[in-house]
Amino acid sequence: MTSKNKIDKAILESAIKSLEAPGKSFSKLPKAESKTKPVLYVFRHGETFDNKRKIFSGWRQSRLTKKGITQAKILSEKLKHKKIDVAFESHLVRSMTTLKIVLKYHPQAKAEIDDRIIERNYGDLAGKSKTKMMKENPVLAAEYRRAYNFPPPHGESLKIVEKRVFPFCKDLIRRMKKEEINAAVSCHGNSMRVIRRFFEKLTIKEELTMENPLGQDYVSYVIR
Repeated sequence: MTSKNKIDKAILESAIKSLEAPGKSFSKLPKAESKTKPVLYVFRHGETFDNKRKIFSGWRQSRLTKKGITQAKILSEKLKHKKIDVAFESHLVRSMTTLKIVLKYHPQAKAEIDDRIIERNYGDLAGKSKTKMMKENPVLAAEYRRAYNFPPPHGESLKIVEKRVFPFCKDLIRRMKKEEINAAVSCHGNSMRVIRRFFEKLTIKEELTMENPLGQDYVSYVIR
């Protein structure tokens, strides 16, 4: 697939910023709480070795770095006094390790694997350097990383990711209401984008240009 050599300036800039500072959020994360309604807590895994090396990860297994573990511990402390009844993770070790650290203070919470929240599949780009690609062809690299409907060869676009994450969100809402429970989701950069678009009614451009923090912080929504 080839690039049309046109990309929104804000989207290109967001791709560059995220490469310079992976997982650095430039906006305050929304947090809502309730004592009478179910609450959903959503967060991204801590830094991995692929994040540190600026490699396309996707469905690759990449463990948390020491910094990533520290980030997950910071997140764990922030969620320490929240009520979590059930938690969701993908089968990728970075999601599972982050959730395990968070659930240290929630031994009653049941962890469940649901790969609808797995990271975007980067196909043939998995394992390749983001930095090298940005130097060689910044527009094409930005499109692969940030365009809405421009999947890498044998991979997924964000639009495709939405087709599995949106149903997960709808199913989760029904379950939380029916069982009257709070839930947590340990997800990935792109699946978190989609979850936030779903709950915050974001535009596609807002979804594409946001950067969610690696570990350390969370968003929360009251399920009404």
